[in-house]
Amino acid sequence: MAAAAISHLRRGAQRHALLYLSRRHFSSPSSLAAPLAAAARRLLSTSVESGTSSTTGSYKPPPLDPFRAALAPASPPLESPPLEEPPTTPPLPEVASAAAAPEQDPVVLQNEELEGLKAGLKALRSREESPEEKEAWWLLNRAVVNYCGSAVGTVAANDPSTANHMLNYDQVFIRDFVPSAIAFLLRGESDIVKNFLLHTLQLQSWEKTVDCYSPGQGLMPASFKVRSVPLDGNNEAFEEVLDPDFGESAIGRVAPVDSGLWWIILLRAYGKITGDYALQERVDVQTGIRLILNLCLSDGFDMFPTLLVTDGSCMIDRRMGIHGHPLEIQALFYSALRCAREMVSTDDGSKNLIRVVNNRLSALSFHIREYYWVDMKKINEIYRYKTEEYSHDAINKFNIYPEQIPSWLADWIPDKGGYLIGNLQPAHMDFRFFSLGNLWAIVSSLATQKQAEGILNLIETKWDDIVANMPLKICYPALEYEEWRIITGCDPKNTPWSYHNGGSWPTLLWQFTLACIKMGRPDLARRAVEAVEKRLSDDKWPEYYDTRTGRFIGKQSRLYQTWTIAGFLSSKMLLDCPEMASILICDEDLELLEGCACGLSNSARIKCSRRAARSQVLV
Repeated sequence: MAAAAISHLRRGAQRHALLYLSRRHFSSPSSLAAPLAAAARRLLSTSVESGTSSTTGSYKPPPLDPFRAALAPASPPLESPPLEEPPTTPPLPEVASAAAAPEQDPVVLQNEELEGLKAGLKALRSREESPEEKEAWWLLNRAVVNYCGSAVGTVAANDPSTANHMLNYDQVFIRDFVPSAIAFLLRGESDIVKNFLLHTLQLQSWEKTVDCYSPGQGLMPASFKVRSVPLDGNNEAFEEVLDPDFGESAIGRVAPVDSGLWWIILLRAYGKITGDYALQERVDVQTGIRLILNLCLSDGFDMFPTLLVTDGSCMIDRRMGIHGHPLEIQALFYSALRCAREMVSTDDGSKNLIRVVNNRLSALSFHIREYYWVDMKKINEIYRYKTEEYSHDAINKFNIYPEQIPSWLADWIPDKGGYLIGNLQPAHMDFRFFSLGNLWAIVSSLATQKQAEGILNLIETKWDDIVANMPLKICYPALEYEEWRIITGCDPKNTPWSYHNGGSWPTLLWQFTLACIKMGRPDLARRAVEAVEKRLSDDKWPEYYDTRTGRFIGKQSRLYQTWTIAGFLSSKMLLDCPEMASILICDEDLELLEGCACGLSNSARIKCSRRAARSQVLV
């Protein structure tokens, strides 16, 4: 064990040294810059290591030079103004006790966690599977896509009834593959996940897309497809290529904001369950992480710590009135920042980046916890809001008009429990309940312990509305009548209680299971899984269900939808071995609450939110 740990540290030190040499390109004389960069490229291969799979020898190095991408002038390093020394405040009791405890060796902790996960994998391999699980595994393996002899992902759907009208369901989507990846990792089949991570990283390019406009560096594609093209114009010889879609072919032509966030989350999960931390240390992978962070953390006109996005940029990929600061993106953003902070190599070049990440995490957690949370007490407060308030001490900071409170909400929200609203913008609160954002806020610890308990209490109390016959409603309630016509643009696919407009999506089972395990409520997840296990198989694993209670298969639903299959399998395995949920869960980070969430300064215009952030944990 000790020898393995020392070897791991030596490999990390060697890679960091080479990274340092390559970065000397900025300051070294021109006569030394080229040899140093060339030496680093020779020593740090960007191809898949031999021995990971019997067929990985066909992997082609990415055409994008990661060093050139990292040093490109179009992607300047992140800068952050120096923080002033905060005023002295008494530490939290939890923080004080943690500080007094002896610090444990992170390598030892990492190895102990890995041994526990290996034991969990062994237990999962020996468990008895139900007939529905055996069918699901057969279907999942049938959906696997190969590139140059290696498995690189799974198609979105494998519905034989729509073989002549596949649209883009025959492509590998990053967000769709995540539950498939979790299922494969929990079964000990990690090669496909590693290949997927590296090949999608290869596609992290900046080709011109809609109307000859180039997206920002670091953007990950929404999906890709394996195509066979003639080799050098020879119609008798062909080669396989990966054809990515950055949104230029999607309905609505919207770039995917969530792809890069899911990629980072999956990269961390892969490292934790396999112990292959060398993958995270590779130069191309480190470059990919930093470019995604650079894209998400770049300054703009927005004043909030949340990400500003347009409609259709996440799982809800059609017009549904979620433009602005949708909860789903913010929860994934927070989770990706937490995961990236663990994986970014610590060196002189990353200190500023880590500081920026910490500042954003602190501000983002306070913003969501304080302004997105609603329960009966908060709604009563909004109901009595004064408007047109001006000054830094305003209570109604976003000028929300009490008349925005929808009529359904007062009778729907329980006395005990609450949730995070779907969106917040000036003079606008979207009070709809969005399942994915609330569940992932629990998983990532974006929500406080008390808020997380309140979310699960609400789901349990409103089981017939959110779960009913098929879990889980993607959002509640549906847009109807004139509201549907105005907000969706009369979208015939998003009619009330269908598809994204209040439809039920069984793929959300695995995220519901994660949230329940984290909060010590696996009984809720088990209740949902057992209720639909046989029905999903009988209905041929549909993409989504319609009606208020999820009784009908979706009117345009694809059958044999891969993430429905994978979500079910992941839920079953996580419930049988809850310890494995640790590869995706993030615990509360009390150090974030010790830092200032708003960038302290002597100016009276800036008000520190540290005290408010602390109070959220202590209540």
